[in-house]
Order: sequence, then C-alpha cells, then structure tokens
Amino acid sequence: MHGFANPARFLRLARMLTMPLLAIGIAMIALSLAWGLFGAPPEKLQGDSVRILFVHVPAAWLGMGGWSAIAVASLVELVWRHPLAGIGARAIALPGAFFALLCLVTGSLWGRPAWGTWWVWDGRLTSMLVLFFLYCAYMALADAASRDGQANSRIPSIFGLVGAVNIPIIHYSVLWWNSLHQPPSITMGKSEMAPEFLWGLLAATVGFSLLFGAVVLMRMRTILADQQAEARLRRRAMEGDDV
Repeated sequence: MHGFANPARFLRLARMLTMPLLAIGIAMIALSLAWGLFGAPPEKLQGDSVRILFVHVPAAWLGMGGWSAIAVASLVELVWRHPLAGIGARAIALPGAFFALLCLVTGSLWGRPAWGTWWVWDGRLTSMLVLFFLYCAYMALADAASRDGQANSRIPSIFGLVGAVNIPIIHYSVLWWNSLHQPPSITMGKSEMAPEFLWGLLAATVGFSLLFGAVVLMRMRTILADQQAEARLRRRAMEGDDV
C-alpha cells in the first residue's frame, strides 16, 4: 500500500491506467446501452420502462461503492497517514455524488410508470437521497479544509467514516421496512433476472465502474498537480521574502 505513497510513482501508474480504463469503459457502456435499447425485449409487467435499469442499477452501485471507497480511504488516512488516501477520497466524492444523483433521477423516471408517482418517502429512496447530501457535505468540508490551508485536516476523514453507516441502511432498507422498491434481484451466487437482462446489466456495471475509475485517477492527478503548483508558489514566495 505504501509503495504508491510516492506521488511520482503513483502518477506514472495513473497515466498508464487512465486511458485504457476510459476506452474500455466507454466501449462497454456503449455496447450494453445499445443492447438495452434495441436488443433486450420488453419486460412482461413493466414493458419498455425496464430498459432504464441499464443505467439505474450501475448508478446505484457506484453511488454506494463510491462512499464505501471514501470510507476505506478515510480509514487509511486516519490510521496509516497514507499521503494519497485523502486525495483519493476527495477525487471520489464528485463522481460518487454524480452517480448518486443519477440513481435518484433514473429511479424517479422508472418509478413514475411502475408506482404511479415520481417520488415516495420510501426507505430506499430516502436513504439514497441522504447519501447524495452526505456527498455534498463531504465535498464542502474537504474544500473548506483545503482553502484554509488544512489539507491534512482529519475532519473530512472522520465524516467519511461516519457517513458509511448509511450504506448498509440503503442496502437492507427493502428488507427491513415495508418498501415499494423491489428486493434485490441479484444476490451472492443467485439471480432472479432473465439472462437477456442479466448479462447486459453486468456489462453496463463493469463499464460504468471502469469509467468511474478513470475519472477518479484523472481527478487525483489534477489535485496532485494543483498541490505541487501551490507548493512551488509558496517556495518562491518564501525565497522572495528571504531576498
């Protein structure tokens, strides 16, 4: 883990991985969405509206997975003081928030024909909305710490760990409470989904995940470049004061 603590070593690896992840991810997304729109048959109960699952399910997965990654990075930063862990958590926050919002929007579009309403204060929907607000709060905390010159502040990391409590609530909400949202169709070693939907959905999930990884690497590179530029400006200012 500490082998990539050196920014130069990490940047070499990130530059090598970013474009392959981006290209493969976009290709898999395009193919899976094309299959979802033109290849998969209408579902017998939901009709053509079921096609939105090829975006909605990966968005939900990445919304929750993004915060799980923030929690892991926060733990690594707090316990082992890994220099890139905080940067990784900050880089994950924006794409994670985007996918959480995309999950809410597509879920609303899917819920309108399925439930007859755009929104209900259901356990799954409400906890996912809370997750989006947690992302917004985390980004505000991280930006405030960075502006105040406290890039190593532990407050965002603590918040990242505490917010992880919401992840199991989202996952188990359909089992704990009487929910309009359907229970999980895919569990460990078992699927209730027809193959013509299952394989396209898995491809879409992998494709969006690869795209997510590429975006996170690009954002980490940008944050590192900004920090290095700021450090150079600070050194020059100090040298000017000495003169």
